Amino acid sequence: MILQKTNNIQNTHNNRLSVQVSLNGLSFLVTNPEREDPIFFIEKILDHSTTPEELLMDIETIMFKHDILNEAFSEVSIIYSTPIYSLVPNSLFDETKASEYLKFNSKILANDYMAHDVIEDQDIVVVYVPFMNINNFFFEKYGSFSYYHAITVMLKVILEKENHSLPKMYLHFHKNSFDCIVLKNGELQLCNSYKYKTPEDFIYYTLFCMEQLNLNPENLSVILFGEIEKEDDNFKIAYTYIRNLEFLDSNFSYKKTLDNDQPHNHFILKNAL
Repeated sequence: MILQKTNNIQNTHNNRLSVQVSLNGLSFLVTNPEREDPIFFIEKILDHSTTPEELLMDIETIMFKHDILNEAFSEVSIIYSTPIYSLVPNSLFDETKASEYLKFNSKILANDYMAHDVIEDQDIVVVYVPFMNINNFFFEKYGSFSYYHAITVMLKVILEKENHSLPKMYLHFHKNSFDCIVLKNGELQLCNSYKYKTPEDFIYYTLFCMEQLNLNPENLSVILFGEIEKEDDNFKIAYTYIRNLEFLDSNFSYKKTLDNDQPHNHFILKNAL
C-alpha cells in the first residue's frame, strides 16, 4: 500500500529529507523550515518482511517516480527501524567490541557493519546494524548524510520531554512488533522490542514487563503511539487490563499532520534528528 501527499514547492534549496527504513516498509518526508506544512510525504507498507536488497530496489523505484526526491537537500537523515539493537551505558562502551553487545541476543553475520548512536546527556549508546547497501546508495545520491536507529530518535525525544517522578510506560507500535520504554524519575528503566502475531501476544509481553518492574497496570500511565488507533484490537485488549491509557500528544511531535494522521502517528519520521 502506498500513501502520498505533495504540496506545491518553491525555494527547494532549504528542504530536508528524512527516510525511515524498516523490513516492513519505507517512508519519505520532505520538510522546509520556512513552511508550516510538510512538503512531500510518501509511505510504502509491505505485506511481508523483506530483505535489504529488496528494500533498495523499492527505494530506487520510489525515487525514480518522484522528482522532488532527486533534488539537492540541505539535510538528509536515514532512520533504521530494525529489531537488532542494544543499549549500552556510555561509560562502559568499547567501540572495538560493538558486535559483542549484539551477538548474544541477535543473529549477526561476520561481515555485518556495526554502528552506534550516542544519546548526549543520558549516558546511553545504541548499537545496531545499518543496511550498508542502502547507506552506500544514499551517499552516492546525496553525498553527506546522517543516519540513526529509530530507538535513538524515540529515546532522545522522550527523555528530553519527560521528567515526572512517577513511572510511565511508552508503547510504540510497528506492523507485527512494538517497542516498550519505561521511565521513572525521568530515567530509563527498560527499553526493548517485541515481535507479536496476535493482540494476546502483545498484552502478554506488556504485562510481563510490568510484572518484572513491579508496576501496577491499575495505576501505571501508559502512552501509545505509532501504528495504533482506538478501533484496533491491540487498543481494546490493552484497555481490558490497563486503566490509564492515552495517546501521545502533539507536544512530543512535529505539529503538522501527514495525510490527516494523528499526532501519535509516524512519530519516528516526524522527529528525525
